[in-house]
Amino acid sequence: MKTAIVTGSGSGIGRAVAMRLASDGYRVTVNDIVLDQAESVAAQIRSDGGEAIAIGGDVSLEDDVSAIVAACRKTLGDPTHLISNAGHVHQARFTELTPKDFDRMFAVHVRGAFLMTRAVLPAMLARNAGVIVYTASQLGQIGGVELVHYSAAKAAIIGLTKSLAREVSAQGVRVNAVAPGPINTPLVRALSPEWRKAKAAELPLGRFGEPEEVAAAIAFLCSDQASLFVGQTIGPNSGDVML
Repeated sequence: MKTAIVTGSGSGIGRAVAMRLASDGYRVTVNDIVLDQAESVAAQIRSDGGEAIAIGGDVSLEDDVSAIVAACRKTLGDPTHLISNAGHVHQARFTELTPKDFDRMFAVHVRGAFLMTRAVLPAMLARNAGVIVYTASQLGQIGGVELVHYSAAKAAIIGLTKSLAREVSAQGVRVNAVAPGPINTPLVRALSPEWRKAKAAELPLGRFGEPEEVAAAIAFLCSDQASLFVGQTIGPNSGDVML
């Protein structure tokens, strides 16, 4: 049985991923810093006939990460899949950024990914099997105005993906990432209307994506059909980045 932890899955892309994996037969641990949101998603999965638990927690905190993984193991079993998706967004010009802004961005995105991976990887290596998918961003590839700290954190996730894949793929653990473009999520809707209007005008597809479209890409990377994908960053991004 496949058992997934999806961080930041109380809303947006994470919610869509949790719902999609549950529909594909995974047992899902729904994590969010807002417990009520996680509980709502887990309840929806169970009402649809799936298996899910909810647990709150901030992925940048070691104790919270330990609790997330322990809850999964106790109730659903050892995680076979980690979708490290928890995110944080904040918009400001570089000259207006504070060290606190910068540190919080890296704490959630990079430290959180590191702590979650460190918590689940040893058991995956012992089994010679496992899948890790990180949520990066196309801004980690091309940068973004008023999003320097966000873009830098997402670039770090892409570097983490490549480096970890080189370390562990031969031991049966596949590591990949998605780098979505602008997606209709609460995080993106928190950005200014001016930014969103300008960004939509740049996209060859002419529209922002939907969370379910990113979830489909992540579900593919989690599946056995993606057996040759190692250290890749795939881009459901409306054509914002073409590699």
